[in-house]
Amino acid sequence: MEALPLLLLKTVLLRPYVFAFLAAFLFIGRGLLGWRRTSAFLLVGWVTAFLCEFSSTRIGVPFGFYHYNGSTLGEELYIADVPFMDSLSFTFLLFASYCLALVFVLPSHPPLSSYRLRLLLDPAIRTAWPALVLTAAFLTFIDIVIDPVALRGDRWFLGLIYGYPDPGLYFGIPLMNFVGWAMVGLIGLSIYFVIDRRLPPLPADATATRYLLLGCGLYYGVLTFNLTITFWIGEPLLGLVGVLIYLPMTLLFVLRVLNRVPGAVVARTSAA
Repeated sequence: MEALPLLLLKTVLLRPYVFAFLAAFLFIGRGLLGWRRTSAFLLVGWVTAFLCEFSSTRIGVPFGFYHYNGSTLGEELYIADVPFMDSLSFTFLLFASYCLALVFVLPSHPPLSSYRLRLLLDPAIRTAWPALVLTAAFLTFIDIVIDPVALRGDRWFLGLIYGYPDPGLYFGIPLMNFVGWAMVGLIGLSIYFVIDRRLPPLPADATATRYLLLGCGLYYGVLTFNLTITFWIGEPLLGLVGVLIYLPMTLLFVLRVLNRVPGAVVARTSAA
C-alpha cells in the first residue's frame, strides 16, 4: 500500500477541481463563521457523508445500493472502498447549499439603497429549522444535476468509478439516491447546529452578506461546472432538465439579492 501523503498528492492531482471547490469553501467559511465553526462544518460534513456512503455500499441505506468499482485504486485515496474525494465533496456542497438557504431566511438591515441586500447573521435563525430544511432541499436539487453526469464519468475526466446494480428512473439514477442526499443534509447540518450553538457567539452586529453571496457563488460555480460537462459530453436533454429546474430558483435568488423578495428586516437603531 502506498504511503498516505503520496496518495493524497495523487488525489489532488487527479481531482484538482474538487480541491479548488474545497479551498473556496474554506476561504468563505473562515470569513463567514471563523475557523472553529468552519473546521467543525468540514469534519461533521465529511464524517456524515462517509458513514452514509459506507452504509449504502454495503446495506443500501440511505442512498440505495451502489458500488465503487475501484478503477482508480492507486491513483487516488480510498477509505474502506470509498473514494476520499467523493465524501469530501459533500462538505463544500452542503456549505454552499447552507449559504444559499441563509440568503433566503436571514433578516436584513434596512438597505442603504433599494437594490442592496444587507443580511444579519442572526444566530437564532441560522441554526433554526427553516435553514435546515431549505439547505437539505438545495443540496438535493444540485444532486439532480451532479449524479447523472457523474454516472457518465467514463465520458469525461471523472472516470467510471461507480454504478448501480439496477438503473434508476431518472437518467439511470434511482430516486432513493436523492432521498439519501436530503438525509445527509439534514443529519450533517443538525449535528453542526448543535456544535455551533455551543461555540462562543459571533459578533452580534456582524453583517455577512459578502461571504454569503460568495458561498452562493460557490453553489452556482459547482452547478455551472456540472452543467457544462453535461452538455460537453453530448447530453442535451439532461442539461436542459437541469437548466429548467434551476430557472425559477435562480430568478427568486436574483430578486432576493436585488432586495425584491421580502424578508424579515432588522430596524436600524439611531444614535443616542
